[in-house]
Amino acid sequence: MSVDERLPDPELLRTGGFRLATHLYAPGDVRGTRRQLDSLRTYAQAGDPLADDLVSLVERLPRGEGRALFERALGDGIDSLDDPPPELVTFFRHAEATPYWVDHDRLESGARAIVRTGLLGLFPLADMSLMGGYLASRATKPLVGTGALVEDMAARRLVETTTWWLDVTTPGALHTHENGYASALRVRLVHAHVRAAMNRRDDWDYDAWDRPVNQVQTVGTLLLFSLVYVVGMQLLGVRYTDRERADIHHLWRYAGWLMGVDEQLLPATEDDSWRLLWLLATSEFTPDDDSRRLAAALLATHAQVGAGRGNVGKILGRLSLRLHGSVSRIVLGKDNSDFLGLPDDPIAQGAVLAGAAVNFAGETVRRWLPGATALQEQVGRIERTQYARRLGAVFPLDRTYARHMHTAAGTPPG
Repeated sequence: MSVDERLPDPELLRTGGFRLATHLYAPGDVRGTRRQLDSLRTYAQAGDPLADDLVSLVERLPRGEGRALFERALGDGIDSLDDPPPELVTFFRHAEATPYWVDHDRLESGARAIVRTGLLGLFPLADMSLMGGYLASRATKPLVGTGALVEDMAARRLVETTTWWLDVTTPGALHTHENGYASALRVRLVHAHVRAAMNRRDDWDYDAWDRPVNQVQTVGTLLLFSLVYVVGMQLLGVRYTDRERADIHHLWRYAGWLMGVDEQLLPATEDDSWRLLWLLATSEFTPDDDSRRLAAALLATHAQVGAGRGNVGKILGRLSLRLHGSVSRIVLGKDNSDFLGLPDDPIAQGAVLAGAAVNFAGETVRRWLPGATALQEQVGRIERTQYARRLGAVFPLDRTYARHMHTAAGTPPG
């Protein structure tokens, strides 16, 4: 086969909801070539030099000093520090130098489109993005190495990921030094801590697993929050305009830049995202036993987070598990879902499809009813705020992610 000849479609995009989504939403032929795939795979050996150098500095400084400097620069800017270390200066000079292509009006528009859907957005986040991400077995190895298979840790990860997503997608939050901006940079530093910890392990298999938390995996995570989220919302009946979809992708392009994704990899448009997803589906989505174990931990977490107290709480927990599992099964398809051990519940799946039809009808009315979109944005904002409070009641939230950084480094928090 010629290096410029189109490769066959990957299995992931020929099954379940992804097959329908590809048919409905992909921009024609998005198949890549062997040359493009080989070029992408070179980024599997690349990390994030600016963040990696900063973590090296943090590890050299007395305990707590590096993090304190990072947090001060995060909140007040690098110029607020007297004689900061060069690694910190380089990192924040880059972060604070907003790229020319960033349009804050579009960031606001994209965030409002996400907020408008309220808690419905949690289903693509958990059931398509997180669950689907477990099919990429190389990307799961750092999760396994940092204890994400323990049920308590899985629940914390879901809560923290959801809270992070709420922070990043709140209107105005990606302005410099605001909550979303800070959350993106903190997670970037967490990734660098995990990368450093995995590189110190004697059992890390570079031939089989590539570099830990590499650029391919980071941009893959970005696509789960952007393209897969948008596709998931559309499959659940949400009607986004072309401009709204483009603005959501613009929001995640900037979030990805803050998180250290190489600009050569950052999708600029939805079409770019589809072509990148195709290449990732071809090369990265090969599940293994760890994928199954992570899926089981996530399902258990749905039951835990969705439950309340007493018998009613148990019923709600089981209902949450069935609904979330059914959304994942519809999207990921039978073979992937069977491999991951997802429940096969025709009644719950029918309820999900019926709900999608109701959502589509409601969305059609919203688009024609004056003032309905603004009202739905307000309702969605209230839902998200209340849900964030509920998550804080499940687990105490630490938006600095200190626990992750210390866990990666092998030291207790403090």
